[in-house]
Amino acid sequence: MNPDTPRRPRLAVNPIAYWARDGKTPEVRGRAFEELAGIGFTAVKADVPEGMTAGAYRDWIAGFGLAPSLSLFNSAFDETVDMKAELERARCFAAVQAELGLDRTMVSSVELPARRAEPAVGTDFNVGRLAAAIENVGRSCEVLQSEGLRPLLHPHVGGVFETEHEITSLLDTLGPDTIGFGPDTGHLRWAGMDPAAMVARYADRVGGIHIKDVFPDYLEPASRAGMAYFEVTGTGRMWAEPGLGALDLPGILAAMPANYDGDYMVEVDRPSMESLYDSHKISFDWAASGLNGNFLATG
Repeated sequence: MNPDTPRRPRLAVNPIAYWARDGKTPEVRGRAFEELAGIGFTAVKADVPEGMTAGAYRDWIAGFGLAPSLSLFNSAFDETVDMKAELERARCFAAVQAELGLDRTMVSSVELPARRAEPAVGTDFNVGRLAAAIENVGRSCEVLQSEGLRPLLHPHVGGVFETEHEITSLLDTLGPDTIGFGPDTGHLRWAGMDPAAMVARYADRVGGIHIKDVFPDYLEPASRAGMAYFEVTGTGRMWAEPGLGALDLPGILAAMPANYDGDYMVEVDRPSMESLYDSHKISFDWAASGLNGNFLATG
């Protein structure tokens, strides 16, 4: 490709639903890749198995007609981690991603114990912990950038960057030269935000997006009183295939920047139906229509 030619988005998928249900064995991975490629997806979240080289992984998924898409570097980013070790882990992660030919990655915070117990409401907020976590993310971004990756904040329910205040504090403190934005439509809404407004606010920094829908059943905090993170997500009435839930996905897509060059990654963590194939086929069909063909049809 000519370096002056703008990169076109691909329709990618995170096979997380396969791993969550059946594990990450080679057989499960192979079945997932075969089904997802057969549906029409052209790229999958880059997730190199332990003990496999980046080149071998790239060749393996290419055999299914798939290419690697942006992955995720995650950490608690708080006082529980050894940042020297985390920065080295970030460097190794970035080297693998760069070897796969990727130029960006999402950066997310893992769930904190208190927020696993009471998700999506910013429980146990600590201003000092937030400030330290922002600093640690900034240090991690410097390492990722030094290896050729563009870091993108990927807010996640349960993490230290869960609420609108925490997300905007990080993005506004670190600035666009340090970190971009890689939203998840479902996690933003679950935590009480308007995803379209958040995408519009940071449109010039959006470099990736996870697309999922949400059912309305447990969006209000009162409706999930006493339910922990995995109790909510395991009900089958939280995550929804795009178009089956309550999100204004067309409004979210309309807020995306006109020059967006990242991938559109479908991610339905726990499908609302028994068949993983049917879940992903519904998701693909919605995306193929909802995106109006604004993606590469081949990997």
